[in-house]
Amino acid sequence: MAAPESPSLASDLDRPGEGRLTHAPADHPAVPRGKVGVVLANLGTPDATDYWSMRRYLNEFLSDKRVVDYADWKWQPLLQLVILSRRPFTSGEAYRGIWNTEQDESPLLTITREQTRKVAEGLAERHGDRVVVDFCMRYGNPSTDSVLRRLQAEGCERILFFPLYPQYASPTTATANDQAFRTLMKLKWQPALRTVPAYFEHPAYLDALASSVREAFDAAETPPEVLVASYHGVPKRYLLEGDPYHCQCQKTTRLLRERLGWEVGAIQTAFQSKFGPEEWVGPATVEHVAELARQGKKHIAVISPAFSADCVETLEEIQEEIRDSFLEAGGETFTYIPCLNARDDHVDALLSVIENELGGWV
Repeated sequence: MAAPESPSLASDLDRPGEGRLTHAPADHPAVPRGKVGVVLANLGTPDATDYWSMRRYLNEFLSDKRVVDYADWKWQPLLQLVILSRRPFTSGEAYRGIWNTEQDESPLLTITREQTRKVAEGLAERHGDRVVVDFCMRYGNPSTDSVLRRLQAEGCERILFFPLYPQYASPTTATANDQAFRTLMKLKWQPALRTVPAYFEHPAYLDALASSVREAFDAAETPPEVLVASYHGVPKRYLLEGDPYHCQCQKTTRLLRERLGWEVGAIQTAFQSKFGPEEWVGPATVEHVAELARQGKKHIAVISPAFSADCVETLEEIQEEIRDSFLEAGGETFTYIPCLNARDDHVDALLSVIENELGGWV
C-alpha cells in the first residue's frame, strides 16, 4: 500500500483566500502564506565622498577578517593610525571622479538597484507576489542586517541569498554569506536561508559575457589585438590555502575564449587592485598592459568578468590608472568593455541562476 502524502502548508491553505486553514474552525484567525525572499548582495559603497563617510566605509571594509586576516594587534594600529588617516582622502577623490551626482550615490548602488528592479519584474511575471526581491551591501547601506530583517517582517519564511560574484572568493562571496548568517544568529525565529554558489560556468552568464565582447569589438574603430580579462586580485597565500578564486578566474577566461571561438592567447588573464606587502596572484594588470604595449600590441581591450556591476575598480582604476599605463608604454587605443550591469541578457542569466536555486521553494 502506498504511503500517504505528507501534508504541506500549501495544501492546508484555501487557494482562493490563501489565508484560512482548511482544518481550522471558522473563527480561526487568518494565517498568511509564507513568502520567499531573494536578496542580491554586492560588495558595498560609501554613503558619500567626504572624509568621514569614506573613513567609516573603509574601516568596515578593511577591518573584515575575510579581507585582511592579520592579527588585530598587528593590523588595527596600522589601520586606525596610519591608513585611515590618509586613504579616505585618496579614495574619496577616486569616488568623486565616478560619482553619480544626479542621484548622489555611487554607480555600484545605482546599477545594483536597477539589476534588482529587473530581477523583481522577471520573478513577478513567473511567481506573482509570492517572491519578494531586495538588495543589500556587505559594507555600507543598505546593510545586510536591515534587508534580511525587513524581508522577514514582510513574511518571508525562506530567503535565497545571492552574492553577485561569478567566481567564489573568501573576501567576497564568503564574507557576504558570513554577514547574512550573523543576522540569523540574532533572530529568535530564523527564516530558512539558501546561499547561491559561484556561477562562472553558467551558460547564460558566459553567453552574456561573450555578447558584450562581440558588441565592443564590432563597435571599435580599430579592432583590439588582445583582450585582457582583469580580475580583482587576492594574496597568493589564499590560493595556497585552498581558496578556489584564482582557478575559477582562469577557467572563466578559457570558457569565454571557447565561447567566442578564439585561438589560445587571444584573451589573457591578469589581476588588479593589489594592496599591502604580500605577494599577490599575477600578473598585475597595470604592469601587464604596459608589457603588451612594449611587445608591439598597440590596440587592446580590457574586460572585468569578476565584477557584476561597474564600480571604482573598473570606472576609475581600469579606465584611468591601467589605461594610462598602457598608453604611456606606447599603446595607442584602449577599449574598456563595461561590466554586464543591468543588460537584459545579464538579468536573464541571474534569473536562470535564481530559478534553479529556488527549486522546491516556489
